[in-house]
Amino acid sequence: MLVAGIFSPGAAAGFELESFKDTLFALPQALSESPDRSFIVVDYREMRDINARDQIPERRVKRNYVDLSVRKKSALSTFATKDGRMEIGIAGMFGGARFAVIFIHGRNGDRRLGMDDYRFGGNFNRIKNLAVRNDGVYIAPTIAEFGTAGVRDVDALIAAFRRQNPGAPVVLACGSMGSIICLSLARDPAAAGNLAGMILLGGMPDPELASSALVEAGVPITFVHGSNDGVYDWKSQRAVFDAIKDGRKSYPATFILLNTGSHGSPVRMIDWRETLNGMFARY
Repeated sequence: MLVAGIFSPGAAAGFELESFKDTLFALPQALSESPDRSFIVVDYREMRDINARDQIPERRVKRNYVDLSVRKKSALSTFATKDGRMEIGIAGMFGGARFAVIFIHGRNGDRRLGMDDYRFGGNFNRIKNLAVRNDGVYIAPTIAEFGTAGVRDVDALIAAFRRQNPGAPVVLACGSMGSIICLSLARDPAAAGNLAGMILLGGMPDPELASSALVEAGVPITFVHGSNDGVYDWKSQRAVFDAIKDGRKSYPATFILLNTGSHGSPVRMIDWRETLNGMFARY
């Protein structure tokens, strides 16, 4: 049943994404974890997770991490908005999709960042392949500005997808300053009701998230943060996570701390398949 626009767990059948290079992209060993495994400290190592993984560190991953056949089903396109057009990168088909994952870049980025096959350890190539191989769609829009207009455009994109694909879950992933878009939509009951999950990758801490419409709706949230993040302190983000879990011990929120990881490490290290499967299992 759908109540007041909130995405109901019964709106779509639960499903699991098929494997794609799981061994290469699995998170490293956990150094510690909370009893319920909602807070996990991961053994991130720059020499292993960047230098040994990349052909050119931070610029080009080794060839075995990517499958470029997905380019045949990928394109740079546009999405019509009330204010004009928003540039997007897209992998898969917008209509008839089983699910959608939308990635919001940070400052000085654009759609090309989220469509780059070789940077960030090949992790964008992986999410594109996971989307296409599982009859979903991956979308990476260009955010011209992170204020009202940007929030409105992303909200319109999500709403348009939901209209064309009733019941198909949408997961919104925001990196760095792009988290402003995620956090703004989290406060809007209608927008929150269109989401099946939210992922914050080195995101900006927002104490109001704990009392947001998103949390009231029980939407799963995954935080991934580096302990050496020099932009947004991980302890401040941990405080947001703790506030969400306070009094809601079973709330579907997970915090993955990359020990010694930097600001960009979460985008490189997130295990897309594991995270998405946890969110899709509820629908």
